[in-house]
Amino acid sequence: MNLPPFLIVTDLVSTGFYIIAFVLALLFLLILSILGKFLSLWFQAYVSGTPIPLFNIIGMSLRKIPPREIVNSRINLFKAGLKDISVSDLETHYLAGGHIPNVVEALIAADKANIPLDWRRATAIDLAGRDLKDAVQTSVNPRVIDVPSHGGYITGVAKDGIQLNCRARVTVRTNIAQLVGGATEDTIIARVGEGIVSAIGGSDTHKQVLESPQRISKLVLEKGLDSSTAFLILSIDIVEINLGENIGARLRTDQAESDIRIAKAEAEKRRAMAVAVEQENIAKIKDMEAKLVEAQAAVPLAMAEAFRTGKMGIMDYQRIQNIQADTNMRQSIAKPETERSV
Repeated sequence: MNLPPFLIVTDLVSTGFYIIAFVLALLFLLILSILGKFLSLWFQAYVSGTPIPLFNIIGMSLRKIPPREIVNSRINLFKAGLKDISVSDLETHYLAGGHIPNVVEALIAADKANIPLDWRRATAIDLAGRDLKDAVQTSVNPRVIDVPSHGGYITGVAKDGIQLNCRARVTVRTNIAQLVGGATEDTIIARVGEGIVSAIGGSDTHKQVLESPQRISKLVLEKGLDSSTAFLILSIDIVEINLGENIGARLRTDQAESDIRIAKAEAEKRRAMAVAVEQENIAKIKDMEAKLVEAQAAVPLAMAEAFRTGKMGIMDYQRIQNIQADTNMRQSIAKPETERSV
C-alpha cells in the first residue's frame, strides 16, 4: 500500500525525534554518572555550610588533586571554627607535597588545646618532614625520655674520686615555635647526660649526691639545655643512682706504680753511669801503669847513657842501689803481717 508522501516524511521525523531523544538521554545519563561524585561532594559541602563551586571541584580532579580529601578537610576546618583557611590554601599545600589530613587534624587539636599554631607555620613544619600531628599530641600529652636511651648508665666521678652511675627520665613537650630547625630528641639526651656528668663532677663528695639526688636535676635544669631544640624540658627526675668504682684510689695506685717504675729506671740509669765511670777509671789506671812501666824501662837506658857520657860514676850508682834497697826495706816493714808472711 502506497502512503502519501507527507505521511512518510512525518513518520521519518517522528522516528528521528525518538532517536535524538534517546541519544540525549544517554548523554545525560553519561554526564550525570561522570559528574555524580562531584555533585555529591558539592552537595556535601553545601549542606555543611561551606559551599564550594562545582567547577572548582571538577578542576581539582583535572589538576590531579583528590577532591574528596580537600572537601572533607575544608568541612572539618570550617566546623572546627578555622574558617580562614581556604580551599586554595589546601590545594597549594597538597601540590607542594604536604599531608593535608595530618595538618588539618593537628590544627584542630592545637586550636582545642589553646596551642598557638597558624596555617603558615603548620604547613612549614609538615613540609620540613616533621610529624605535625605527633608534635601537637606531645604538646598536649608530654613525652617521657629515658637518659640514656639505650638502657645503660650515665657515669660521673665526684671530687673525692668515687664513681656514680645514674639513670634519669626527662619529661618534655614539643616547642612548636622551634619545631622547624630545632634540635631533635637525641640532642636532649646528649645534653642531659652531659649536665648529669658535670653536676656529679662538681660535687665535693659522692655522699652529697646520694643524699640529695635532686641537686643534679636542679643544676641541670638551670643550664637551659632545651635552648634551640624542638622541645621544652618540664622536669628531670633521677630514677636510679648507685656507686661504681673508686676511680681516685685506682688513679693514685696507678700513679704510685708509675713513680716506682720511674724511680727504678733512674736508679738503673745511675748504676749504669757508675759502672761506666768505674770502667773508665780502671782504663785510666791501666794507662798510667803502662806509662810507669815505660818510664821505668827508660831508667836503665838513661843510666847507661850517663855512664858513657861520664855524667855518673860507680859511686853514684852504688848510692842509688843503697837508696833503693833502703826503700824496699821500709816498704816491707810497713806492710801488714799477713802480707809479709805471704
